[in-house]
Amino acid sequence: MSSHKNHPFHLVDVSPWPLYGALSAMITMMGLIKWFHLYNNNLFLLGLLSTTLIMYQWWRDVTREGTLQGLHTYQVTMGLRWGMILFIISEVFFFVSFFWGFFHSSLTPSVEIGMIWPPKGIIPFNPIQIPLLNTLILLTSGITVTWAHHALMENNYTQALQGLALTVLLGIYFTILQAYEYYEAPFTIADAVYGSSFFMATGFHGLHVIIGTTFLLICLIRHYNNHFSSIHHFGFEAAAWYWHFVDVVWLFLYISIYWWGS
Repeated sequence: MSSHKNHPFHLVDVSPWPLYGALSAMITMMGLIKWFHLYNNNLFLLGLLSTTLIMYQWWRDVTREGTLQGLHTYQVTMGLRWGMILFIISEVFFFVSFFWGFFHSSLTPSVEIGMIWPPKGIIPFNPIQIPLLNTLILLTSGITVTWAHHALMENNYTQALQGLALTVLLGIYFTILQAYEYYEAPFTIADAVYGSSFFMATGFHGLHVIIGTTFLLICLIRHYNNHFSSIHHFGFEAAAWYWHFVDVVWLFLYISIYWWGS
């Protein structure tokens, strides 16, 4: 392939990671099914390990393109921006489906669950305990990631590093508290439509928090290695957008499922 080009766009090199990533995701999914049905998580752990290794190498290549090779021109960055915006919009509609199902079941509870909400026998969580603490944690993390972003735009390396590190720690703390909440839950995903709605909505949000925390952790490592500048840091900006989206979704979850729904 010729290294000469007369356009500002970046045509990616041939890469094995999309194919390997798809195969490892399939192995992970099959491992989950095996775990649920046969109570054996060996295949799931193998898929998780292979997915993690592929993510690391794929992100390494993208990072190299945007820093050392200088392939992320203005036009390429604008394409990445629109790609991230459309991705977040698709995620909004993903969560809209969960809220739609929750309100459909809660506003007109069927005779099968006693025509009351929450259904009889379900003891919901107290919204002013762990859920409120998690709300404060995510709101605080939104402040720290904004602090890191403004510090980066002002070329303040130390404050950007501190803000990012605090955001990552708050994300990990949120995940630990949610895991504890699930462990202590007085109902399961199999307990009527309330259990299904609750664990599907909050569980997928928890997964997004883990993804967002990983996203920000990669940005923290990249910032530590001086990959970002005040005018060239879209990787961090995309992570911040995603984190704010996760914050807003949690506010809707807290108000509708934990507070109003209980």
